[in-house]
Amino acid sequence: MSFLSLARPSLSRWSRALLSAGALSLSLSLLPDVGHAQARELPDFTELVEKVGPAVVNIRTSERLKANAQGMPEMDEQMLEFLRRFGMPAPNQRRGAPRGGGDNEDAPQRRGVGSGFVLSADGYVMTNAHVVQDADEVYVTLTDKREFKAKLVGADRRTDVAVLKIEASGLPAVKIGDVGRLKVGEWVMAIGSPFGFDNSVTAGIVSAKARDTGDFLPFIQTDVAINPGNSGGPLLNMRGEVVGINSQIYSQSGGFMGISFSIPIDEAIRVSEQLRSHGKVVRGFIGVTLEDVSKDVAEAIGLGKPHGAVIRSVVAGGAADKAGIEGGDVITKFDGKTIEKVSDLRRVVAGLKPNSKAVVQVFRRGTYKDLNITIAEMPNEEARTSAGVDGDGKPSAGPASALGLQLGELSEAQKRELKLKSGVRVEAAIGVAARAGLREGDVILSVDNTDVSSVKQVQAVLAKLDKAKVINLLVRRGDLTSFVLLRPAR
Repeated sequence: MSFLSLARPSLSRWSRALLSAGALSLSLSLLPDVGHAQARELPDFTELVEKVGPAVVNIRTSERLKANAQGMPEMDEQMLEFLRRFGMPAPNQRRGAPRGGGDNEDAPQRRGVGSGFVLSADGYVMTNAHVVQDADEVYVTLTDKREFKAKLVGADRRTDVAVLKIEASGLPAVKIGDVGRLKVGEWVMAIGSPFGFDNSVTAGIVSAKARDTGDFLPFIQTDVAINPGNSGGPLLNMRGEVVGINSQIYSQSGGFMGISFSIPIDEAIRVSEQLRSHGKVVRGFIGVTLEDVSKDVAEAIGLGKPHGAVIRSVVAGGAADKAGIEGGDVITKFDGKTIEKVSDLRRVVAGLKPNSKAVVQVFRRGTYKDLNITIAEMPNEEARTSAGVDGDGKPSAGPASALGLQLGELSEAQKRELKLKSGVRVEAAIGVAARAGLREGDVILSVDNTDVSSVKQVQAVLAKLDKAKVINLLVRRGDLTSFVLLRPAR
């Protein structure tokens, strides 16, 4: 027999009534707290959407496809291979297709959809550079269904920021937030056009800040649902302020998998100001190639903990060379800022103005040394598609640069180590070269079936080739040798 059963008969009817009333009162008193907790945990986004929604725009682009020699519009090789594997006809690959790739309005077009937001009431719009990349025409559609043909003010592919201008006034504009106040775990909201569905709203929390996924920007990571078409749209805090531009997702399927990345709005605004003033972004440059310091290397050279950036090579006559920086130096501080990894150095250098002065602290053969350096200007290139400079590497002038190749000579010691008589080392690969699978450390043995023994010879062979022709390279990687095909960008 339980204690409750024994005690209950001894209570009077009046006592039981008082206890029941007290229990009911206690239960009722708890309800407001529960409701308040739920309200605190589940924010209401409706006011934010009504407030900011009108400043978010849909961006539509079109690009005329060039026709090949057979009069067929060119398509991405990977897409053609996909269609061939599944026995599906390629779109627009039909008789009567326009020939010559001229300005025929009926020519096949590649169309894209993205998002953006109004920066100012006089018609400046911000979006991602990849949304408007290679577009022949860009159209901006407001929430009131007005559509404007936009002018590209400027785009910076390194940070993936672009600014457009439409001929309109009195537009609803966003408010810019303070990224420094943004906290991990804070609620955020995105508005955009995923898969072309205009003004779609998704929400989540900040998963991480200062996530390294690029050389020049520390991204904001969230779990807000972002899909194709969301690119360029705003990431908003609970005050209705823009704190980021939705730019990337991590995905193994092509769709949203719970990890999204946004460009911090303070960085984007700095880029946009330069684009509006000069049409381009000017960055600092010192002319070195770099790598992170491993734990083993740090211990071996007496550095202690692994931090800093190791100098792998220095451009002859460049800013670093003039400052006395040498291969093997570890840069631990630059312009008073501590350098923990390569990306830190790239961002610090890129943020400095050309011709400005800075002090560099290097760790060399067991001791620290301070050097004075004058910052140079980073070459004005279209990142990932043209010149062979990776932001802090040495330029490789000539035809190789158009393929994204930065090349270097093999030393006699390297030849002995690799047991090679000739070849040219790949110092860095971007754009066409990177897409083909080339990477730093590869050794090019031949170009278009011609053996090569110097960078000058590679440039000479490339200069004679048809610019639209697929180029075969014989490449050595470790103990393996294979052919790599370069497909020049059309």
